[in-house]
Amino acid sequence: MGAGSVQQMAARVGELMEDRLGLRGRSLADRLARGGRALPRRVRAAAEVLAAAEAGATQPRLVARLDHARLAEAYDICIRHLRPLGAAERRRSFVLDVLTRVATAVVVTTALVITVLVWRGYV
Repeated sequence: MGAGSVQQMAARVGELMEDRLGLRGRSLADRLARGGRALPRRVRAAAEVLAAAEAGATQPRLVARLDHARLAEAYDICIRHLRPLGAAERRRSFVLDVLTRVATAVVVTTALVITVLVWRGYV
């Protein structure tokens, strides 16, 4: 694994962060600084490992010292969390969200009507 592949991994994670979370910046470290708190702790830690490796990958002596297995694991963690959902999953999620909102509105309205009827003495 060379410096180019480390930078490619960091660039891919940065692109996914921009697509999924709307975080902008020049490097992965910039994007983490802007909105890393939006990520779960484990994913944020993995992204920080990649950001540190990206910064060190510009110097050839430091590339040889990088733990490539750890970088691959950090990359996999980030990709698994940030990869985009499929169109079918987005549609299903949207429909479930709408159904949940409708059901909540029906339950709250019913409870309010029953409360008013009891309060007025009709029930």
